[in-house]
Amino acid sequence: MQTPWGDLPVSDAHVHFFSHRFLSTFGEPAAVAAKLNWQAPPEDPAELARTWAAELDRHGVARCALIATAPNDAGSVAAAVKTLPERFHGFFMTVPGSADAVKPFELGLKVACLFPAMHRFSMHDPVVEPILEAASSQPGRAVFVHCGVLTVGIRKKLGLASSLDMRFSNPLDVHALAMRHPKLPFIVPHFGAGMLREALMLADLCPNVYLDTSSSNSWMRYESLNLETVFRRALEVCGPSRLLFGSDSSFFPRGWHGKILSSQEIALTNLGVSPDDAALIFGKNLERILSPAPLSE
Repeated sequence: MQTPWGDLPVSDAHVHFFSHRFLSTFGEPAAVAAKLNWQAPPEDPAELARTWAAELDRHGVARCALIATAPNDAGSVAAAVKTLPERFHGFFMTVPGSADAVKPFELGLKVACLFPAMHRFSMHDPVVEPILEAASSQPGRAVFVHCGVLTVGIRKKLGLASSLDMRFSNPLDVHALAMRHPKLPFIVPHFGAGMLREALMLADLCPNVYLDTSSSNSWMRYESLNLETVFRRALEVCGPSRLLFGSDSSFFPRGWHGKILSSQEIALTNLGVSPDDAALIFGKNLERILSPAPLSE
């Protein structure tokens, strides 16, 4: 992809795979999509994978992480990754203590995604540990922990209530776990989603913690911040080797959220980030963590 630093291979660390099965969580998929003004996803996740690959091609994106955004949808992402393994990394939402909490690793998915506020559990609950142990058992795996403010956009658009509990949203809850598993990468999305201070404290204390830069980061209004300031503070604490570019793309016809990339490019250009550091943030860090086949330069 052409960027202000030249042609860089971009790997997006945060794309939601809103599959046919995912939409069926809320009702008949075509009807749900119509209510949302979305393009209904095909029943075959392999077909949706090919649609995403064409969208990445259109924007010049080399690879992305696909997130199964419901605990029962890991199979859809696994099918997508199997279809085009050179284009996708597989992430899956999981609920600690459930019977199949770690089974998606057996499908070749690489990152377990935990949403403590959504599923109302503490990261210190012993039921979390088997997930961390499974993730630690092989290289190229990681754990994603959503902290800070969480809004479930699809539920809001459909007029459905969400039973969230922000008591469980503090990034510092990850500290003891990251210390106990020092070789396991932990990914905190959206710069901590409104808990930037705590996310930076966590990353400062734990060198295996990475911050993903995804979404419009609307939480910045809580502290009167702008994106440039957030990046500057994150670079001061984490350096460029622990930031992961993410777009938070999700549905069609919007497709890949290129405006997110553009805004981040502007912020990092204003900060004088070097081409080598930009290459780390926009792709090489994610590829290093998950150890896939090499990207073509």
